[in-house]
This record gives sequence, C-alpha cells and structure tokens, in this order.
Amino acid sequence: MSAIAWLAACGGDSGIEGGTKKQSKVIPKGKISDTLYFSNWPLYIDVDDKTKRRGTLDKFKKQYGTTVKYVEEINDNDEFFGKVRQQYAQGNSGGRDLHVVTDWMSARMIRLGYVQKLDKAQMPNVEKNLLDTLRHPDYDRNRDYGIPWQGIQAGIIYRRDKVKRTPKSVNDIFDPAYKGKTTMLTEMPDTVGLVMLGMGKDPETGSVDDMLAAIDKIDKASKSGQVRRFTGNEYTKDITKGDSWLIYGWSGDAVQLEADNPNIKFIQPEEGWMYSNDIMQVPVGAPHAFTAEKMIDFVYRPEIQAPIAAYVNYVTPVKGVKELIEKDDPELANSQLIFPDAETLKRAKIFKTLTPGDERKVKSAFQKAIGA
Repeated sequence: MSAIAWLAACGGDSGIEGGTKKQSKVIPKGKISDTLYFSNWPLYIDVDDKTKRRGTLDKFKKQYGTTVKYVEEINDNDEFFGKVRQQYAQGNSGGRDLHVVTDWMSARMIRLGYVQKLDKAQMPNVEKNLLDTLRHPDYDRNRDYGIPWQGIQAGIIYRRDKVKRTPKSVNDIFDPAYKGKTTMLTEMPDTVGLVMLGMGKDPETGSVDDMLAAIDKIDKASKSGQVRRFTGNEYTKDITKGDSWLIYGWSGDAVQLEADNPNIKFIQPEEGWMYSNDIMQVPVGAPHAFTAEKMIDFVYRPEIQAPIAAYVNYVTPVKGVKELIEKDDPELANSQLIFPDAETLKRAKIFKTLTPGDERKVKSAFQKAIGA
C-alpha cells in the first residue's frame, strides 16, 4: 500500500490510559453561532502576508456571519493533552469548539470520550471530497470522530548559510560540526522514527528493541550537548534566529520560514521521512459544536482548501485541490510536499502501532531521554 493508504489503516495510539468510553450521541442540529473557538498549530492556515487578512476565516465569516477566534495554542500533542485533559475529562472544552491533533492523539481523544460524534449529514463536502485512502482508519473506521486537516512530512530543516554542506541524511544531525546547533522534535514517532531510519531500521516494522536503541542514541546526543534541545513548533524561532542550524522539523513550517529567509530549506532525507495526519475534532462540551461541523465541512470545499494548501504546503486531504492549483500555479501543483507522487511516497514511513505495554515502555524511555 501507499504511505497514505497505510496511514489510513494505522491507529497510532495503543491506549496508554486504558478503557474505552466513546461518545455515542451525534452532535445535534442547532443554529450557526456568532463566534467559534478554533484551536490549532502555528503557521497552519492561510493568511495574506501583506494585508494580514485571514483568508479562510474571513470567508467563513462572510458565509455564516461567524467570527472565528483562531488560537495557535498547540505546540506539541502531549503538551496540549496535558493542558486540556482535566477539562475534557469533566466534559468541559475550555471554550474550544474545534481542535487539531495528530492521528495518534486523535485516537486517544476518541478512546477517552473527549470528543463528540460528528453528524455526517451536516458535512456533505467531507463525504464527497475526502480522499478515499483516508476514509477508514482502524481507530475511527467511519471518521465519526475526526476529519483530516492536513498530512505532515517530518524530515530535516536546515540553514543553508550555516551548514558546511547540503544535508542529505538523517544522521547529519549527529555531525560534531553542529554540536549545540541541532534540535529534535518532542513528537516521539517523528524523532524516534527518523533516528531509526538513520540506523537502518524500519519504523513501520521495527522491534521495541530497535526503538529503544534509537532512544539510547538520542539520549547520548542530548547528554553530550549535540542536541541543544527538544521542541514542538517553537523550533521555528530557533532556526530563524540561527540558534539552530540543522533540525528535525515539518515541511510546511520550512516553506513558510523560507518565504522570510531564503536560507531556510527542507529536505526529505535519503533514508526516508515520517508521515502522519493532523485531525480536526470537536471536544466534549464545545459550546458551538454544530458551527464547528460547518467549519470542518467548509474547508472541504476544494476552492476553500486550495489557498490553505498553497499557503501551508502540507499534504492536502481534499479531492480536486490539485486541479485548481494547477490552473494558477503549475509549479506548485507539482510540489512533492503537497501532492507527493507514488515514487515519493515509497520513502514515506508511518510509525508502528504498539501494544499498550510496549507503548508505555517506549514513551517512558523517550520522555526520560528528552528530559520531559
């Protein structure tokens, strides 16, 4: 199967906390609200860099009259989970109507009963335009609890004006010439997966011992000072300031950073790269859940999704977007960051689904290694 098809079949979360209490009632119909609280990651929606107008959000307001409170508060999945867990467990969304988390965290949110069941009848654009390969993940067979926002490529971001040569390998991050000038991600599947690739191991099929060996290598690099720190999205500040020269990071961030500094580049390492999806979900207690469904469906219009894809440069989950972009920008329509072809996807890897016991073992070792 292609990487995207495999991702659709792979849950990613193994139930660390145990138990299952999915929400069974669908979101009831209601009135479109005056406001909507949309919680997302930084640099993850289209904005006109000159006028600072919020393209998609302004279009949504024009269509529905809803002012969107768009908060870039998600820097790391575990960090966000720790922030909202007590609220969500009490059925309180903290005012949030919509959040975006990575697939493995999405699975955890579903299992713990922290997100609401979607009413598909209210989302005809999703039903029509969601890529077929993303329709039936094993942790949410019918996409009842979450809809893909964007697909993510994790690889190497670097400063062309700082490195001694163009990096090609995952292992370039361990080059002594860059001691103290590298960062890795706090996202365990991405960081451990990339290091495993550099060790000749496959993150999709590797053993727990392979994962622990990669974590041991990460631990040594951290203790030696080779890796200056482990980050979520705040690595964008490190590489912009020149505090880091070569890092593990996400493709779309690099493209937007490059717009301001042409010395910032992204590569898919020669050994391969890590792939995942970020998922839109409506948390329990969301005050405007019906309007959140409308927002999810709104971004699944190809004409709305196309500017998002062109701006963020992540893999779009929406049918018909490539054809629209091709009319205005044929070069962008050939971007392997937004529309990876079959040859590119051969090198994409999705981190292996683990049993609950193995998940605890690997995550615990990783958290200890990164000092979390």
